[in-house]
Amino acid sequence: MGHCVHWINLISIGQKAGPDRAKQEEQAMPLRRRQLSLALGGILAAPRIALAAWPERPIQIVCPGPAGGGMDTYARAIIPFVAPRLGNATMVVVNRPNASGQIAFESVALAEPDGYTIGVAQTPNLVTLPIERQVRYRVQDFTFIANVVEDPCALFVRANSPIRDMAGLLEAAKAKPGQLAIGSAGIGTDDHLLILALQQATGASFSHVPYSGTPPIINGVLAGDLAAGSFNASEGIGLVRQGTLRLLGQGGAARWEGAGEIPTFREQNIDVVAASIRGVIAPPNMPEALRDRFREAFAGALADPAWVREAARLSLPLRVMGGEEQRRVFLEDDAKLRELWKRAAWRE
Repeated sequence: MGHCVHWINLISIGQKAGPDRAKQEEQAMPLRRRQLSLALGGILAAPRIALAAWPERPIQIVCPGPAGGGMDTYARAIIPFVAPRLGNATMVVVNRPNASGQIAFESVALAEPDGYTIGVAQTPNLVTLPIERQVRYRVQDFTFIANVVEDPCALFVRANSPIRDMAGLLEAAKAKPGQLAIGSAGIGTDDHLLILALQQATGASFSHVPYSGTPPIINGVLAGDLAAGSFNASEGIGLVRQGTLRLLGQGGAARWEGAGEIPTFREQNIDVVAASIRGVIAPPNMPEALRDRFREAFAGALADPAWVREAARLSLPLRVMGGEEQRRVFLEDDAKLRELWKRAAWRE
């Protein structure tokens, strides 16, 4: 309203009449300039004032995985390093693992771009959902903030399983085609695509069992309901070190140092490379000033030596990217996976 008053005053000054109108106009010019300056100054200052006051309430980080999963772990771990760089913001993780993460991704896509809702997302999962079904978002429209992790896909069995390595797993699968149960975090996830890639590369046939996240897969493996679990290396390496699970193979192009003693699939003569690239996204059309504030906060946090030590403690395989590089990688995966869908649709 203050800006409107300025402009109304200017209009009323310009409408004065009378025999000395020219003189009045001349005398009014300095006043008009001052009022115009005040009006423009107020308009230009408003966004800066609003951003300076932000955040005024908690920022929610929407996570497409359950509590305890790989997505949840890095989301919670990074908060103490990012929050101080966002005005000591309160940041809260909200887990929405249903529908293979679709509900989580849609809630970020449909949120106001005011900085109070951001999300964690990974490729391929963010990318595969719009390819295989109708969703309320486009990958291209998100505001990309930073990438944090590149986590190799992996296969795990119980530590006391008779299956000792990938050769043993393939032998068991070929002995009972389509019966050896392997769990994944859902159709179209990197875990599921790994199973399909292994079948194509080896000729083996597995029974795919989709779950809503990694923790229930681990429970299924430990309970004996699954012969093996397909999930990311960092999500199971702790249980491997405890002697509960056995890691059969990892999907990186090279061995992840956190599991340096375990060969890649390629080292076991299986031509498969697969990983989950995980980062932070925000709603479409976020104002540049706010987007850049998030990007700077995450860049500072991810470069903090204390964070690097914490990530190592949590066995997180880091791959740090800024928002523009992250966007490029996600969109490249979108193009590749759309071509894959045309050749061999993965939805069962």
